[in-house]
Amino acid sequence: MALLQVNYYSQTLGMDRVMNVILPELSDHNPSWTAADLQDIPVLYLLHGMSGDQAVWTRRTSIERLVRQTPVAIVMPSTDLAWYTNTQYGMNYFDALIDELPQKIATLFPQISKKRDKNFIAGLSMGGYGAFKMAFSSQQFSYAASLSGALIGDPNFPGRDAWQNDAYWQGIFGNLTKFSGSDNDIITLAQQQSFRKQPLPKLYAWIGEQDFLFENNQHTISQIKALGYDVTFETSPGEHDWYYWDKKIERILEWLPINYKKEKRLS
Repeated sequence: MALLQVNYYSQTLGMDRVMNVILPELSDHNPSWTAADLQDIPVLYLLHGMSGDQAVWTRRTSIERLVRQTPVAIVMPSTDLAWYTNTQYGMNYFDALIDELPQKIATLFPQISKKRDKNFIAGLSMGGYGAFKMAFSSQQFSYAASLSGALIGDPNFPGRDAWQNDAYWQGIFGNLTKFSGSDNDIITLAQQQSFRKQPLPKLYAWIGEQDFLFENNQHTISQIKALGYDVTFETSPGEHDWYYWDKKIERILEWLPINYKKEKRLS
């Protein structure tokens, strides 16, 4: 696998951006692969949380090692602290990721598939919110996964006051009294997509039972299931911490339709 740092210019944001990409390549790790195996490659967009950036998944998890025997690309962009949202202060991070980024990928990495059934998205915490939001807002992704996601459908979501003050949240989402029912409300977006009678993404969510977002996930996932989505919802002992996300990213790889090949393990 090749690990690439890609510096590019975003016309949508009017600024230079960085994404990290894990790209399968012919190597001694995969002697049976041919050039044909590396065409129309499935891709997983992997989103960071509030304290992270485009490099945090490779720094704090085993993702690069885990996928080295599986022909799948991993694209890790950054949204800074903008919650994968078109902010109230004029920075359209959502548009930059949902519209512009796939165009950049298609230009720079033509071997990565453009097909919906080979495009997937996942994230942790704020990135779990972003993954579901982007999957519900488009027909781009066939699978979406959340780890300890802040699955916001209510302006009084857990941790809001501890993470940032009201001025910050209003800069991101606008008037919080109008959050419910808006384009940033996960439940509203899930409802809108289900009403369109288009193919629905398959969903996966994991949340630790000691996580402060546990009840938020239970409530939101139950509402999404009621809308007819195929949801795999799992819980186990765990907190809002990289120790658990490092373990659960492999669970997502197993769940995705990518013929994930595990490394050899003796224990």
